[in-house]
Amino acid sequence: MSSVQPANQTATRSPDLTPRDWLEAGQSLLRRGGLKALKLRPLADELRVSTGSFYHHFKDFDDYQGQLARYFAEDQVGDLIDALERSSPDPIARIRLLGQTVRRRGSSRLAIAMRAWAESDPRAQAAVERHDTLLLDFLARNLTAAGFTRNEAEIRAYGLITLGLGKVHAPQLDMSTLFDSLLDIMIARAPTA
Repeated sequence: MSSVQPANQTATRSPDLTPRDWLEAGQSLLRRGGLKALKLRPLADELRVSTGSFYHHFKDFDDYQGQLARYFAEDQVGDLIDALERSSPDPIARIRLLGQTVRRRGSSRLAIAMRAWAESDPRAQAAVERHDTLLLDFLARNLTAAGFTRNEAEIRAYGLITLGLGKVHAPQLDMSTLFDSLLDIMIARAPTA
């Protein structure tokens, strides 16, 4: 007897999914295909469950989308910032860790998809604005702790965030080290005369 499943059957996943599992799956779909990929059937397929199990956690798809937007703006970025703040006493090390985490998680692709969604949904727009406010503040606080004035820190923070949102084709650059290289430029002080 073979343990191989027929092609038309999919592996099933534990029914003990949490709302967070559904939100993470939604973000995965957004990362890969944007808002057009965010539909109930592909979402259930992503988790290998029936669409009916979705309704154990969400009133309807509109409710889900609202929670997905809030998750991007609050829980997820808040948890990340808290972890980064605990990670090191060195503010620049915290910023470097943020860059590594963003690359590892594919957060830039998600942020780009959220911005596209924000063009047509006020919940997503509010989520993007809140997300950006939290990250800009985190970066500016850490740059201020590294010795920059608040204004200098805010300008550098803006530059670092926009770096993650760029889609510039530059095959000659090593994308795995680009953030660190640009951070080195952003934290360098201009020589005094």
